[in-house]
Amino acid sequence: MNIKECKHCGISFELDSWAKKQAGGKINECPDCVEELGTETAVKYLGLGSGDGKAAAISIVAFESNEDRAAYASAWKDNTGHNGGYGGHLSSSNSPIGGRPMRHVGYNAGNANHKGKS
Repeated sequence: MNIKECKHCGISFELDSWAKKQAGGKINECPDCVEELGTETAVKYLGLGSGDGKAAAISIVAFESNEDRAAYASAWKDNTGHNGGYGGHLSSSNSPIGGRPMRHVGYNAGNANHKGKS
């Protein structure tokens, strides 16, 4: 067990607990103080995958705000048919996916040349 003492309230907490991982914050802040004081400012990355056969591509994207991240994730799911049982259908009713400040942290392209076939 990895026990730390909170610098704000002095309570001991487990650094590896589920609550601490969800709350984030600095290493010496308990989950309750992180949520109460709002000290977690980092925006979590968003991982996006394509369905390109056996070797799909994955893209890891960073955003400036949690609102931009949530809006992009919602638009991505809407446009790609995620959990909808269909492929990406292009139409004017789809959510706009662009116009949000973001940067690519990582990208791994899938290999369409499976088992040497062209």
